[in-house]
Amino acid sequence: MLADDLATALDATRIMARAGLSADPWQADLLRSRAPRALLLCTRQAGKSTVTAALALAEALYRPPALILLLSPSLRQSGELFRKVMSFYTLFAKQAPAEAETALKLDLRNGSRIVSLPGKEETIRGYSGVSLLILDEAARVPDELYYSVRPMLAVSGGRLIGLSTPFGKRGWFFDTWQSAADWQRVKVTAHDCPRIAPDFLAEERAALGDFWYRQEYLCEFVETTDQVFGYDVVEAAFTANVKPLFGV
Repeated sequence: MLADDLATALDATRIMARAGLSADPWQADLLRSRAPRALLLCTRQAGKSTVTAALALAEALYRPPALILLLSPSLRQSGELFRKVMSFYTLFAKQAPAEAETALKLDLRNGSRIVSLPGKEETIRGYSGVSLLILDEAARVPDELYYSVRPMLAVSGGRLIGLSTPFGKRGWFFDTWQSAADWQRVKVTAHDCPRIAPDFLAEERAALGDFWYRQEYLCEFVETTDQVFGYDVVEAAFTANVKPLFGV
């Protein structure tokens, strides 16, 4: 038992394996990585929530006392991610007993906590010393919320994981993905996921149309439907060769 526990601490893919799940290569890479910042740009049903749930539990079990925060644009969404964490936790409950457990929070006797929160700035301020911060549906998390949660990692040196399908050429997720900042970037399209059948994708392309199919399944940052001017047109309007006019 001790040997198995040590092996899982060194390789978090064993958390998924204990649940009868075989990690895809990209999931295994993420679970074994200690990159401080990571962006997961993934198709729907790629398994991004599953792998981050396993990651959250590994942090709580093997790096106590850890504070793990699960944030989404809505409480319902973060609650769904928390339920995935709990589905893994039931397999480890005997070796890591709970001190307290609710529908949105798990406190372990080893001092670790996993807390599910809605994406509202006024409800999350006050948390500090965060070991792992997971932003679900990150492309839809407002910039002001993203900027307000980053300081939670300042003293702890905690990790930040953002997972999402694209949501247009806007917001911190898009800006960070295309930037030169030092983030681990993982892109998984529907064609990279062995669990999504080609016949289903053909049906979805016909049903959704090009715009939604490219966004939801091909992970492309397409122009939003309500844009008057495209992103590239707006970017081309800026130049560093013209001196700004002051006092006019």
